[in-house]
Amino acid sequence: MTPRDHGGGLDTALTHYRGSRADWLDLSTGINPLSYPVQDLPADAWTALPDAAAFAALEQAARAFWNIPETAAILAAPGASALIARIPLLRPPHQVEIQTPTYNEHAAAFNGAGWSVTGTRGTVRVAVHPNNPTGRLWSPLELAKGAPELTIIDESFCDVCPTHSHIERVQDGKTIVLKSFGKFWGLAGMRLGFAVGAPELIAPLRDAIGPWQVSGPALSVGAQALSDTDWAQETRERLKKDCARMDTTMRQAGAKVLGGTTLFRLYDVADATALQDQLAKHHIWSRIFPYSKTWVRLGLPQPDQFTRLEAAL
Repeated sequence: MTPRDHGGGLDTALTHYRGSRADWLDLSTGINPLSYPVQDLPADAWTALPDAAAFAALEQAARAFWNIPETAAILAAPGASALIARIPLLRPPHQVEIQTPTYNEHAAAFNGAGWSVTGTRGTVRVAVHPNNPTGRLWSPLELAKGAPELTIIDESFCDVCPTHSHIERVQDGKTIVLKSFGKFWGLAGMRLGFAVGAPELIAPLRDAIGPWQVSGPALSVGAQALSDTDWAQETRERLKKDCARMDTTMRQAGAKVLGGTTLFRLYDVADATALQDQLAKHHIWSRIFPYSKTWVRLGLPQPDQFTRLEAAL
C-alpha cells in the first residue's frame, strides 16, 4: 500500500537536511504545541487490563465535555484513525461523498473497502468539520442537503471552536461524529479518539474494534483532561492570540491567509516547495500538498519559538 501524504514525518526532513530531532521545530502538523500537563498515573494503569469502570469514567467525562446527548453511545478507540478505517465496513460498498481537498484517510479507507468516492451525492457523506487543511465549517443546511443514509462528521479539530459542533445531530440515528484527543490536548502519541452516534450505529464498530481497545494510561489521562474545562478555555484563548501572531508573521513574509483553524494555518505563497526548503534549512518543517504548488500549512510553534520562525522567513 502506498503511504498517504500527511504532516509529521521528520525522518524525511532529517534525511535531506540533517540534524537531530531535537534540533527541529515541527510545524507540519496541527497538534497543540503546549500539551496538556499529564499527572502521575496510578500504577495499575500500566499493569492491569482496563476495566469497565475506567471506560465508564472516560465516557462520562467525554459526554460532559462535548455535551453528548444521553441517548447516544460513545466508543473510545486507539485514535480516530482506527475508527476511520473501520467505518466503511458498516455497510455494503456503494458511493460515498467526500468533498476535496480534505483529510485523505477517509477516501483511502472507503476506497480500500470497495466504495466509489465522489465529490457529489452518495449514500454516505463524510464532512471534516472544521476541514483540514482549509478550515471550512459545514453549516446545518449543507449537512442536510441530499439526505444521505449515513453522515460521518469528523470533528477532530472542533475543540478550538466548540460552539460550532454538530454533536446534536447524532440524535437523528443517521450521523456519527468523530472526536480526536491528540490534536487539541497535544497528546497525539496517546492514541485516543471517539465515535459518537446512535447505539445501533456504534454497536458494530464496538464489535469490530474489540475489547480493551484503549490503554490504561490513555483512559486515565483522557478522563482527567476532558474534565479540566479551565485548561481547555485558557488554551483556546492562547491559541487565538498565537494564531493572530502567526498570520501577521506570514503576511509580512508575503503570504496570503487562506484559512485553517487556531491549531493550523493555511497560506498561499509564490512557491510552496521553495518556502518549505527555505524553512527546512533552518530546521523548521512545514506541510505542503501534492495537489497545490502554492499552499503551505503551518502548525503553531510554542510562544517562545516564534522568533525562530520569524528569523527563518
